[in-house]
Amino acid sequence: MVEKQQILLIHGGTTFESSDAYSEALRNKTIKLERILSRHDWKEDLQDQLGKDYLVYTPQMPNKQNAQYEEWRILLEKIMALLDDGLILIGHSLGGMFLVKYLAENKIGKKIDKTHILATPFDGEGMGEETLNSFLRKGELKNVEKQAGELFFYHSKDDFTVPFGHLARYRRELPTAHFREFEDRNHFLQAEIPELIADIKG
Repeated sequence: MVEKQQILLIHGGTTFESSDAYSEALRNKTIKLERILSRHDWKEDLQDQLGKDYLVYTPQMPNKQNAQYEEWRILLEKIMALLDDGLILIGHSLGGMFLVKYLAENKIGKKIDKTHILATPFDGEGMGEETLNSFLRKGELKNVEKQAGELFFYHSKDDFTVPFGHLARYRRELPTAHFREFEDRNHFLQAEIPELIADIKG
């Protein structure tokens, strides 16, 4: 019997220096109705798109509206202890930054086949009120290369959350990774990302 390949997908979120900063951001937030339309995005449908040879795990990370790295780290390590070697990691937005930081600063303890990082900040530059706080990386990116397996980055030039220039900074630091650039995928909120599916299966 062929074992299914496990995939761990970490969603995005927002993070602030304090509860007061979070409250202030809420008071100043501009709501755009098109961004809160009910929709299925690729994360919810990834299992169906990949098919029966994969198992996609999509945990809800703690307090994603005002996320704290240490809380996410605790949950990740509990999940990783249950997973097999040869798994695939996927991180979107803050979730990608979280995985990069974790891999840079810790030994993950599992063999990773591939890591896919989408629309992810390099640091807090150009991120507005969101300082990224505890998610800012202190470890070396060379540690990510050593642990991440085959490494992929995806970013769109019209991303309205994370400036496109962050991709170039990852490219300079991680020359062995694959980089996928897009013109019109914004913050990857659409129903499908065919290129991601192809890279996972490739």
